[in-house]
Amino acid sequence: MEIPDKTNCPIKRTTDVVGDQWSFLIMRELILEGPRRFKDFEDVLSVSPNTLSARLKKLEDAGVIRREFYSTHPPRAEYHLTEKGESLKPVIGAMYEWGMGPGLKQ
Repeated sequence: MEIPDKTNCPIKRTTDVVGDQWSFLIMRELILEGPRRFKDFEDVLSVSPNTLSARLKKLEDAGVIRREFYSTHPPRAEYHLTEKGESLKPVIGAMYEWGMGPGLKQ
């Protein structure tokens, strides 16, 4: 029996980009609330600034979100979903529905 190459699996490629709690929660905020600022994420997610910066950078580098500057002095930006990020809405929706299932509700 031939074992398939799992190093280039589509699921692995997806989780490499959005496979951690903070990335999913950032996506949730952008999907539910629209464009957000760094401080908005900090307030809602209670995540450290370093972790938040790293996740935003990773999502931006992957083309899932884009950063748009609205002020140059000091530099301030908003984060927006890209078309690629918009395509994750059904995934986030399915996670929400699954989380509402029996035995998972808080």
